[in-house]
Amino acid sequence: MSTKSKRNRVLPGFGLSMGYTVIYLSLIILIPIAVLFLKASTLSMSEFWNTVTEERVVASYKLTLYTSFVAATVNAVFGTLISWVLVRYKFFGKRVVDAFVDLPFALPTAVAGIALTSIYAPNGWIGHYFATVGIKIAYTQIGIMIALTFIGLPFVVRSVQPVLQELDQQYEEAASTLGANSVQIFLKIILPAIFPAILTGFALAFARGLGEYGSVVFISGNMPMKTEIVPLLIITKLEQFNYAGAAAIASVMLLFSFILLFLINFWQWKMAKKHEIA
Repeated sequence: MSTKSKRNRVLPGFGLSMGYTVIYLSLIILIPIAVLFLKASTLSMSEFWNTVTEERVVASYKLTLYTSFVAATVNAVFGTLISWVLVRYKFFGKRVVDAFVDLPFALPTAVAGIALTSIYAPNGWIGHYFATVGIKIAYTQIGIMIALTFIGLPFVVRSVQPVLQELDQQYEEAASTLGANSVQIFLKIILPAIFPAILTGFALAFARGLGEYGSVVFISGNMPMKTEIVPLLIITKLEQFNYAGAAAIASVMLLFSFILLFLINFWQWKMAKKHEIA
């Protein structure tokens, strides 16, 4: 019996490996998060509430959530399209295009922010064309969305691409043989298979957008009540040595991220259960 149980173990030394995993996650993730909430708890309930519900802070919450959601939605659509092109088509320079997708990961966010600002400013390469028709991109919410779209695109592409690569095209061929058109094949066969991956990429891009600072701070203009994001407010609190206030605002954003990831994971679990039943 003992020999059989040992053979069924995938990893030898499970206790040691599990202990190392718990310690590592605690040091890197759990302890810093716990310290953040402990620092915020040094405020009284009234102080905490006044800090996180200040008009300027609430305006930055709305701006950050709205721009992050729009950027993640745009990436979910066009990131899926890019994944489809990279997986289903062969063309010259495909490897180069595939490598470009990871560029936002490698490029420092401050450099990305400066580059985007210089391009979309009223006197920039692209911005001056819009300025001639009265459309301002840099130092507005549109500029923030562009920056968040730039940094969030790889999350969707790299989430959807492997699923598309493993998707068996025999089901598509069988549906086509039975008379299904391209739209029906996509909606009935392909989309249900890749939708969980799209949802995962959306959640990752959204969560990244909530905490993005470097690429946004330059192009946003940082105007209070208009283009001021939450991470900038946190930095401002830290520069004023108001660590408890910064921790309070950060803890609220962290709760937003937790709730988002929990809802996404719960939705994926429900879809998986429904697929198993079907």
